[in-house]
Amino acid sequence: MSVVPTPLNATSTAAPTPTTATRMNPKFLPLIATLSLFVAMASLGSVLYTGFFSAQVFLNLLIDNAFLIIVAVGMTFVILSGGIDLSVGSVVALSTMVLATLVEHRGWSPAVAIPLVLLMGTAFGAFMGFLIQRYRLQPFIVTLAGMFLARGLCYLISIDSISITNESFSELSQWRLPLWEDASLSLGAVIAIAVLLAAVFIAHHTPFGRAVYAVGGNEHSAVLMGLPVRRTLVGVYTLSGFCSALAGVVFTFYMLSGYGLHAVGMELDAIAAVVIGGTLLTGGVGYVAGTLFGVLMLGIIQTLIAFDGTLSSWWTRIVVGILLFVFCLLQRLLTHRTSRPS
Repeated sequence: MSVVPTPLNATSTAAPTPTTATRMNPKFLPLIATLSLFVAMASLGSVLYTGFFSAQVFLNLLIDNAFLIIVAVGMTFVILSGGIDLSVGSVVALSTMVLATLVEHRGWSPAVAIPLVLLMGTAFGAFMGFLIQRYRLQPFIVTLAGMFLARGLCYLISIDSISITNESFSELSQWRLPLWEDASLSLGAVIAIAVLLAAVFIAHHTPFGRAVYAVGGNEHSAVLMGLPVRRTLVGVYTLSGFCSALAGVVFTFYMLSGYGLHAVGMELDAIAAVVIGGTLLTGGVGYVAGTLFGVLMLGIIQTLIAFDGTLSSWWTRIVVGILLFVFCLLQRLLTHRTSRPS
């Protein structure tokens, strides 16, 4: 009786089973849920309200939330690294106060005042990152102290709102990029899109971005891999400080004023947008593009309430709270499935 030998490469050429071929990576689940919910809300608004489905209505989501997109981009990198930044809203307010004071009271040119404000925010974030990394302090406590410090500095400058009447600054705030027909984008929205595209490139195509994911996934393993963990931790807070200051500049374009009560609670909106966008609070998993849709989700909820006209604006907070509960459960499901042995 002869035996037919089995080819050595038989197992390697076998086709994958349908289960393994079609199994979806669970880390995409929150992002897919966000995209699906956004499309569902946009479709609902288009069916219920006349004029909802128009280009300018959707572009207004970018225009009205440009500063939040920029803040949330910086927050995404911080949360991806396993940290948190509670100071962003206060840094936005401080940036508006400093910029308004320099331009309106000191007569500085916006071309000089804006870079100075960006440098200030960057240095503020770098200082917090240095404290967190050097002394192994909890990010929650350090950035909470930064929040109180920045908000207090606003009132040292002035307890009143400072309106900006500078002609050059007003022209920047009123500038529009025409797209098609009557649709257009503001300067703030253009800046937000540029920041978002740059952040996507940094997160997925640079050593810094890869290090952020690695540190958030497991800091000890990142150290063993030889990654620059210390520089990365300082870098994410530096980036967050820069984004907060830039958001303050954009917010000043939007409001044409500086005020110590600007951006109260913006840090919570940014965290909510990042979580709804699919980034895990434990770090290591998430996408900058998901954060964009997290912000747009908050914006479309506000737009639906505005089109309805009978609901209080507090319904926005109620719906966002419900969404956060749902996405926290999704995150729990994600971590549970990824932690199970295969």
